Amino acid sequence: MPLSAGDVQALWLTARLAGAVTLILLLVGTPIAWWLAHSRAWWKGPVGAVVALPLVLPPSVLGFYLLLAMGPQGPVGRLTQALHLGPLPFSFEGLVVASVFYSLPFMVQPLQTAFESIGERPLEVAATLRASPIDRFFSVGLPLGLPGLVTACVLTFAHTVGEFGVVLMIGGNLPGRTRVVSVQIYDHVEALEYAQAHRLSAVMLVFSFVVLLAVYTWRLRPAREA
Repeated sequence: MPLSAGDVQALWLTARLAGAVTLILLLVGTPIAWWLAHSRAWWKGPVGAVVALPLVLPPSVLGFYLLLAMGPQGPVGRLTQALHLGPLPFSFEGLVVASVFYSLPFMVQPLQTAFESIGERPLEVAATLRASPIDRFFSVGLPLGLPGLVTACVLTFAHTVGEFGVVLMIGGNLPGRTRVVSVQIYDHVEALEYAQAHRLSAVMLVFSFVVLLAVYTWRLRPAREA
């Protein structure tokens, strides 16, 4: 039996969400990772802890505080109302904002590790050739950190696809707007529709396996080539 129209709709919404979050975090997380990899400022530790906080913070806690911040009385909610953008909770845009915060470490930490593995020597050589800091980033940092960049993007996309607690707190369960795959599976189980839940869960299981296989294959390729 094929997937229902609601399941396909949830899959498409989830793909849109994960793609948007990955693109945003690629633009935002890359400079953060570069700074964390090379900065010697005393506040590097606190910044790194804030970035990694979603790894240990319960999703319901993060979702609760984001809901307060984006609500009508919160600072973000007041700003969006002043700009006539409408409320963010229970909207696709709100899911994107919440997912950006929740998936931030999955983009930053692999990139930071990749940039740190480059070492200072290549950057120093580029500096002796009068390359500016921006030139060193684009001509040395990004090419040498490409494996980490690919890993970070894949993990961010996959992690966003699997979110449940944060998206349920911020987006609720609105068909076609905020009902992503994880919420759709939950609805099937709540309605005792185990066959539908099994089919959709099987799709996510295969997707997760393919993602992890691609990541490990990519990471092992340099060692095999060497």
